[in-house]
Amino acid sequence: MRGKQETQPPMFFAINVESRIRPDHPLRPLKKMIDEELAMMSAVFDAAYSKEGRPSVPPERLLKALLLQAIYSVRSETQLVERIDTDLLFRWFLDMDPAEDAFDATAFTHNRPRLEKHGIVATFFDGVVRRAMNAGLCSDDHFSVDGTMIESHASLKSFKPKDNDDRRDGDRSDGNGFKPRNAEVNFHGQKRSNATHASTTDPEARLFKKGQWQAAKLYHTGHAVTENRHGLVMAVTVTQAAGDAEPAAAEMLVDEMKVRLGVQIKTLGSDKGYDSGAHLLELERRGVEPHTAMKSGVVGGIKGTRGRSFKEKPLIEARKRMAKRARSKRYTISQRCRKKVEEAFGWVKTVAGLYRTRLVGRWKIKQQMQLAAAAYNLVRIRKLAA
Repeated sequence: MRGKQETQPPMFFAINVESRIRPDHPLRPLKKMIDEELAMMSAVFDAAYSKEGRPSVPPERLLKALLLQAIYSVRSETQLVERIDTDLLFRWFLDMDPAEDAFDATAFTHNRPRLEKHGIVATFFDGVVRRAMNAGLCSDDHFSVDGTMIESHASLKSFKPKDNDDRRDGDRSDGNGFKPRNAEVNFHGQKRSNATHASTTDPEARLFKKGQWQAAKLYHTGHAVTENRHGLVMAVTVTQAAGDAEPAAAEMLVDEMKVRLGVQIKTLGSDKGYDSGAHLLELERRGVEPHTAMKSGVVGGIKGTRGRSFKEKPLIEARKRMAKRARSKRYTISQRCRKKVEEAFGWVKTVAGLYRTRLVGRWKIKQQMQLAAAAYNLVRIRKLAA
């Protein structure tokens, strides 16, 4: 018989949220791992919040909500709160009662400086990395490093001369003071560079282009070190977009991993962007064997080290040692495993939304990248442990 739709909703009803989520849902193992990591961070949360005053949104809930945003590709924090308000799955993941009101989206903005000051996001990311290490999913010796361009939230129209006192010189208004929402700007014939111009929206972003025939845009550079066994992300950072940013960031991440995780890297694979004598020499001084793809051409020039200055000779010798290592089987395997870092970047930029950041400020983008890398590792750990 035909069923009838009830037009009057019931006044009272009971619902078991746990029973509404299927037993094999992929979020279940992720929720278990995340809750275990957050439980071990209770002392960090206590130090970050005062014991007096009005109760805040639980920091565990904020972190879990940002992880959901990365996993489910939610475009903005406003849309994330709307999903939390209406989606029973999100409420279950955040341990919220079905009748509980969702918090405001500005809670993320207000608490982001607190998360940075007390290193809460970094601590959570480190906990996820240690979980993978304790499970035997990470290589102990062999790693890879690479960088990727993260497009700034700022528009090219905000890239204006530094010595211009009128910060809104691109606006066009009529006699009544009306200003259009998105004024037209003609850049034809203008010479713009990072030395003379800066973005009024995101001053830390730099004008950069990926290749010879690529358009120049405002970028930041994200860096990551992955282990060679399963491609799990071990360390991340964000720097300014510059041609020499990758080698300097790699050296910083190597030092950071030794202090933060107690990992002494033995081999480090990288692409041609890291082919620098000074960089290779710095890695060797740290006890790391570089496996760097080298640029075409004769190492050190036709004359080799003859006629070179005292400072240039060690750099040339470091590149010659790298050219010798490039003929070994270890180098071939390292270069093959190096491509796993591209898989991590692909997930972080497409799924987690870091292709173009929605935040202004390099420290905020680093937070976003740490959370995205933690979410990527958690998804990979769930698949590897299955």
